[in-house]
Amino acid sequence: MTRREFITLLSGAVVAWPLAARAQQKLPTIGYLGTAAAAAWAPWTAAFVQRLHELGWTDGRTVTIQYRWAEGRADRSAELAAELARLKVDVIVTGGNAALAAKQASSAVPIPIVFALVDDPVGMGLVASLPRPGGNVTGLAMQTTDLVGKRLSLLREVIPNLRRLAIMANVEYPFAALEMAEAQTAAGTLGLDAAVFEIRRAEDIAPAFEALKDRADALYVVGDALVATHRIQINALALTGRLPTTHVVREFAEAGGLMSYGPNLPDLFRRAADYVDKILRGAKPADIPVEQPTKFELVINLKTAKALGLEVPPALLARADVVIE
Repeated sequence: MTRREFITLLSGAVVAWPLAARAQQKLPTIGYLGTAAAAAWAPWTAAFVQRLHELGWTDGRTVTIQYRWAEGRADRSAELAAELARLKVDVIVTGGNAALAAKQASSAVPIPIVFALVDDPVGMGLVASLPRPGGNVTGLAMQTTDLVGKRLSLLREVIPNLRRLAIMANVEYPFAALEMAEAQTAAGTLGLDAAVFEIRRAEDIAPAFEALKDRADALYVVGDALVATHRIQINALALTGRLPTTHVVREFAEAGGLMSYGPNLPDLFRRAADYVDKILRGAKPADIPVEQPTKFELVINLKTAKALGLEVPPALLARADVVIE
């Protein structure tokens, strides 16, 4: 071997060694369990990943993210949560019923869990209290039921002669049923006649619209994973039936709903990334308080309003955070 060949071989070995060492080193792993379809969660996932990157975590370089999508099915959430537990991920990020499934799946060997889409984490049994979660679960509570009356008041500004309200909810999700009950109470306070239309699976959506035909002046849609997955279909059926809709979050109005009022979900997922960062750096979920939304937004879809022949009051448009034209 010549001196030049030896130096070339040695240089190659020096370069290859750190690459091999990094390949053998196990990266921290995040299990990301979406309750709906990947497309439905896309804006929230993007916000989460972007914030992780800002904090120094890049998928494939400094961290590994295992994505799983339950497609709006509670049974699928349980299966996927168990799968992530078997993979021994370092933290699970999720929401809704899947947060409870993740907690149950990691009961033998607790895995830190961060939720971003849970209405009442104390009532759901996820945490002992908001300031002191205890256990292996923490995150961000939505508290959407507190805003039900506000949503109906805003809807009435667009439809002053509103008398009959339909409420659609997936009653398989406990807190969707709770929000449905709150909507009934708020409707009664406003002097509205409220009728409930329950769904449990995707196949129930079209029959529910047939059942409420000519029985309502507007539709209050309670959000959950099933509704998020099929929000385009729901809004299309509502438009065909000449039904103005009000929703919990912006993404539903962007999918053709008339309006929404609620927390900014991309912001919640950015903050969820902060929780994950703390946990990957050694913090315990039990010591990280559950926080609530700090950003709320009113979104009005003028395109849908025009299709329904509705005039949105200028004063309401001026108060809107987002106007879709």
